[in-house]
Amino acid sequence: MCSVLGSVRTTQRIASHTLRLRSITGGSAYALTESRRLYSGLSSFKEPSRDSRRLYCAGMAMRQGLLFKQLFESESCTYTYLLADTETKDAVIIDPVLEKLDRDVKLVQELGLNLTVAVNTHCHADHITSTGLMKKRILGLKSAISKFSGASADIQLSEGDKIPFGKHYLVVKETPGHTDGCSTLVLDDELMAFTGDALLIRGCGRTDFQQGSSSKLYDSIHQKIFTLPEQCLIYPAHDYLGQTVSTVGEERKLNPRLTKSKEEFIKIMDNL
Repeated sequence: MCSVLGSVRTTQRIASHTLRLRSITGGSAYALTESRRLYSGLSSFKEPSRDSRRLYCAGMAMRQGLLFKQLFESESCTYTYLLADTETKDAVIIDPVLEKLDRDVKLVQELGLNLTVAVNTHCHADHITSTGLMKKRILGLKSAISKFSGASADIQLSEGDKIPFGKHYLVVKETPGHTDGCSTLVLDDELMAFTGDALLIRGCGRTDFQQGSSSKLYDSIHQKIFTLPEQCLIYPAHDYLGQTVSTVGEERKLNPRLTKSKEEFIKIMDNL
C-alpha cells in the first residue's frame, strides 16, 4: 500500500530509518552503531543537534531562469526538491513529505510560485507523502507517480513523459528495481537527475521488499542513469551521511556496489 496511512508511530519511523541505513552501508559497523543507538531505548533517543539537522538547503541551479531548492526532512532523511521557472513562476515539487507540508506550502507562497505538479519518484515505505493534503492547500495542483506504482494520482507517468514547468521540463525514465514503480526525473538539458531510491550517493535502494529486484535495479541504473552525461548532477531521495549531491561520473567510478559486475551486485544485495 502506498503512503496513505493516517499516522506513523515513532518506533516505526526509527525502525524504518535503521533498515534504510542498509541501503548505504551494507551492514557496516556504522549501521550496527546506528541500530544500537536507535534501539537502546526510546527514552534515550536524542534529536540531532541543530547544527547537524539539515532542515533547509537552497541554491540556484547552474542554468539561467531556473530556481532550484533542496529541502530536508530529518526523521526519514528525505530530500524534497522544488524547481521553478523564474520568469513564469511555474513550479514542480518532487517527493514532498507530510511532516513538512507547512514548510513547503509557505515557501511556495513566499516565492510567489504557481506549483502545478507534485510528483513522487516511487511509493515511499519510510514516510508519508504530502501530495494529497498539498492539493487541498494549493489550487490547481496535480499529483503524479509512475503508472506501475499501484498508487492513485492525477497523472500516471510512463517512460519518456514530460513534466513541464514554464519553459523547462522533467523527463521520466522508468528505473524499477527498488520498487516496480520507481522513476528517475531528468531535467531537459540533462544537467540534473532526481533518482529517488534507485541510485543513492555511493549506494542504492534496497531490493528485498516492495517488488524489489536486484537484477532490474542494476539494469535500470546502468542503462538509464549511467548513460547520462558524466557531469549530470545526481540528487537522490535520501542520504543518511550528510551528502547532498553527486554526479553520474562519480557514481560510475566510485559507487562501491555499482562498479561491480551484475552477478557480484546481485550477490551483494542478497547478502545485506
